Amino acid sequence: MVDFGGWDMPLHYGSQLMEHHQVRNAAGLFDVSHMTVVDFADPAPTRALLCYLLANDIARLYPGKALYSCMLNEIGGVIDDLIVYDRGEAGYRLVLNAATRDKDLAWITPLAERFGAVWREREDLAMLAVQGPQALSRLESVLDAATLAAVRASRRFHAVDTGALFIARTGYTGEDGVEILLTAANAPALWDRLLEAGVAPCGLGARDTLRLEAGMNLYGSDMDETTTPLVSGLGWTVAWQPTEREFIGRAALDRQRIAGIPQIFVGLVLNERGVLRGHQTVYDGDREIGQTTSGTFSPTLERGIALARLAADAGDRCEVEVRGKRLSALVVKPPFIPRPL
Repeated sequence: MVDFGGWDMPLHYGSQLMEHHQVRNAAGLFDVSHMTVVDFADPAPTRALLCYLLANDIARLYPGKALYSCMLNEIGGVIDDLIVYDRGEAGYRLVLNAATRDKDLAWITPLAERFGAVWREREDLAMLAVQGPQALSRLESVLDAATLAAVRASRRFHAVDTGALFIARTGYTGEDGVEILLTAANAPALWDRLLEAGVAPCGLGARDTLRLEAGMNLYGSDMDETTTPLVSGLGWTVAWQPTEREFIGRAALDRQRIAGIPQIFVGLVLNERGVLRGHQTVYDGDREIGQTTSGTFSPTLERGIALARLAADAGDRCEVEVRGKRLSALVVKPPFIPRPL
């Protein structure tokens, strides 16, 4: 158990490596109740708020649809990355990172007041993530037939709301699966039923190696308030159209785009034995061209991998300084493994 954003979280349940392979090959279970869930009840003012608050465009949403977006400051830096769900007449649901909870809510509160959008933090909810190629089949003995059918019929980044369960086709592993929100009082019983269905418990360690293989950013490592989405591999989350939509940080992003994006966000795969970590220097010959932002040993590839922010003119090969020694690496486009969805 380790401290994570003020929560006691499991690093692993015995073997981080086995948990990683369990998710890649079957199904794993994560308790992600540390995530911050915020509900906005009134759709109209909330829609206006989120249109201004988020870099992605919530006009793309419809009831049951989810959207991934960055929440930016005035200089285009990433305050947090989050998922917003359109719940129809029930309003909108935001799922924020745990470590950024305090600053996120401090940022949102005055803006919500300005737009007249009433919200509440859902501390009464827990969240369990079932991830892996067998995730849905393992739910057969857990969910009733109608709910399971609705989940199977839903697409990636959509949610099914039964009242008792809010089941989203989302995750942080690069695999198929769901994230289930329910009252905290009922979560232990659901956890036990999932274990009985053959879903293996997994901790933070496997969650990190899985997300990194999938090329997914980690807030505080791969992006933060000093980096924009354009230099963090998240340019695809910025909705430039319609041009008349003003959102926080847009002017700064426009300036950076016009001036030329100074860095690229890439993946690195070691050609030699070694483990990559964050904040390691990357070289092209004698020239320093950037740094790794996060890294690990990939259990799937059996190689060291990393995400890195490099000079825009970086080539397809480089060297990474690891413990005083430079190791050769390939520059690749994430994800490191094919995504099934």
